[in-house]
Amino acid sequence: MAWQRVTTCDKVSPSTPFAFTIGERNLAIFQVDQSYYALDNICPHAFALMSDGFVEGEEVECPLHGAIFHIPTGRCLAPPADADLKSYPVRVEDEHIFVEV
Repeated sequence: MAWQRVTTCDKVSPSTPFAFTIGERNLAIFQVDQSYYALDNICPHAFALMSDGFVEGEEVECPLHGAIFHIPTGRCLAPPADADLKSYPVRVEDEHIFVEV
């Protein structure tokens, strides 16, 4: 695993995740309060981009079928999904966001 610089803090807000691809991984950065989290961007239930979902507090709702996930952990909170989103370590240096993949 290696740290990859993916964006700057001004490109992410609590209501606007930042979607990106590293290799074959489709990921998204979410902001909750002053913290940043990286999750798989594809819902495990059916192909939908989580970065297009509805974000409220620490949760993101899949835009396709309404599954809900906990942003800080990726844990699935509501069906129809029955699997978690994979989460990745994040660090911020000088307003740059890095993800370990």
